[in-house]
Amino acid sequence: MTNTLYCFGESGNAYKAALALELAGVDWTPRFVDFFKGAARSPEFRALNPMGEVPVLDADGAILTQSGVIQAWVMDETGKLCGDGSRDTRREILRWTIFDNQKVSGMAGPLRFMMNFLPEDKRVPEVNGFLAGRLKAALQVLEAELGQRDWLVGDALTCADISCCGYLHYDEPFTFDRADYPAIDAWLSRIAATPGWKHPYDLMQRAFPAT
Repeated sequence: MTNTLYCFGESGNAYKAALALELAGVDWTPRFVDFFKGAARSPEFRALNPMGEVPVLDADGAILTQSGVIQAWVMDETGKLCGDGSRDTRREILRWTIFDNQKVSGMAGPLRFMMNFLPEDKRVPEVNGFLAGRLKAALQVLEAELGQRDWLVGDALTCADISCCGYLHYDEPFTFDRADYPAIDAWLSRIAATPGWKHPYDLMQRAFPAT
């Protein structure tokens, strides 16, 4: 089976898919999408994913889009990263995945983009301030939960953790400081200590080389 992940290193959503594939031991290959030069809006890419977004997983001809769907495929195909695999556990993983998509990544993604990759003359401080406030509220929920347990679901790493950590391993500034969230900080360290874990820039090609 050939599994190709269309991605780029700066995408936290692509990282969620890439990390799930990697930690589950799936044989996969990254294919760089030059997002910042408009590659995701090209007719060729739109034919692959009309949403014009990464990640996209070509799983031996089956095209899967959205990080949560790709993570679900990983759990279904491998039986890994899904705790005991029960219906209740999978539902709880889905709950945290949706929370992340709406509240954590949903705020951190655009905020990090606007603070780091958008031209300075197009940045709007009021928008950034709004997103930062929403992100802080979501992180407080995450901090409270992780203050009571090591992992978001069950007693081991699952795709719930991979979803919620997707943007939090990046070093570019987006108002998130691990020192402000000791439970999240410890959780991120636990994730990074997982055998096979890699930083996003070690899993996927960057659009902007390190300086």
